[in-house]
Parts: sequence; C-alpha cells; structure tokens
Amino acid sequence: MSLVHTERITGRTLVDDRLFERLVHQVARDHRLEARLAERVVDQALAFLGACATNPGAALAPSRLVDHGWHAFLLHTHEYAAFCDRIAGRFLHHRPEVGGARANDVGVATTTALRAAGYQVDPELWAASADCSEGSGGDGSDTSGSGGCAQCHQGCHNSN
Repeated sequence: MSLVHTERITGRTLVDDRLFERLVHQVARDHRLEARLAERVVDQALAFLGACATNPGAALAPSRLVDHGWHAFLLHTHEYAAFCDRIAGRFLHHRPEVGGARANDVGVATTTALRAAGYQVDPELWAASADCSEGSGGDGSDTSGSGGCAQCHQGCHNSN
C-alpha cells in the first residue's frame, strides 16, 4: 500500500515572516481590510505567484482581492525581484490586461494551476473569478466587495 501525500502548502511559506507581515499590513491599510482577510489575500497572492512560476506561458490571473496582494508585493521591488528569481528563475511580469480572455475561464485555469502546484486554495477569495459572467457575478452580485466582476481590479495577469 502506498501513501498519497494530500497536505497542501500555503503561499506564506514562500517568504519570511517579516516580509509577509509587511505585505499584510500594507494590504490591510491600503484596502481597509481586516487583518485576517489581508493575511488570506497575501497568502493567495504568493501562492498565485508560485503557480505562475511553475506554469510559464499559462494565462493565469488573480482574483480581485488576490490582486491586492500582488500589487502590494510589486511595491517592494527589491524583495519582489529576488523572490521571482528564487522561485521562478525569472521576473514574473505584471501586465494590466487580460486581452479578451473570459474571467471565468482564466479563474478556473488559475485555481487548477494552484492546486496542481500543491497550494491551498481559499475558495472565497477566488469566487469572484470563478463566478464571473461578462463583467459581474453570475447573479449580478459581487462577492469581492470591489464592485462588478473582472479578473482583477486592474485586469491584471501574469505575462511570462
């Protein structure tokens, strides 16, 4: 009998605790989020970047809330560049448009890539991208708290 390892890793394991806390503080402050939600956002942003690192050329994009964590990390340019070099061997570029890809398709591809790379997926933070249909939640609602539904608040995605 062989054992199957099913434990998933978190994005926060990809950076040291001090950097993680700085990013959480910035996301909480800049987007007026509670600390626990900001922690989840940063964790999923790091997991997203980890999935981008292992899927060069894939059309992956963050959800609205997860994108807040990516934007916060980008502002820490030295740490972000070193992180990219360490986990991907290249800079993970940020491009502010999806270029016609349907948010639902990209959201499903992204969460699938996260799971395939071994990361925990926080379904509530990815719900906006998974439930999108032509610019709003499937029922017209917005679970992200950001108004409307798009792949991210800036239309951002990874440009490998």
